[in-house]
Amino acid sequence: MSNELYADGIGEITITGTIVRIDLMSLSATDRDANNNPKPVFRQRIIMPVDAFANAVDLMQKALGGLVEAGAVRRVGDMSAAAAADIQSGPAGASNASPNFN
Repeated sequence: MSNELYADGIGEITITGTIVRIDLMSLSATDRDANNNPKPVFRQRIIMPVDAFANAVDLMQKALGGLVEAGAVRRVGDMSAAAAADIQSGPAGASNASPNFN
């Protein structure tokens, strides 16, 4: 059996020479910010060579294209300005939304 790690998003990507470091973040179950939203907390780091990172980005772009084509996600640039503003502002009661997607 393999170990799995859940992440709410990427906190930071650092490139040093030929090495890329990707910090994975999760929303804290206990720590809150001033608006009572969960704070992002560092969980684990992925370290890979630049060429592997480039291949991973290409693979993720293809996966995103498939999600857009299937209608699972929408790109903000593909919508009207009014619809994009509505999505970016979010509903008034969405105080628990992940900061990684704002």
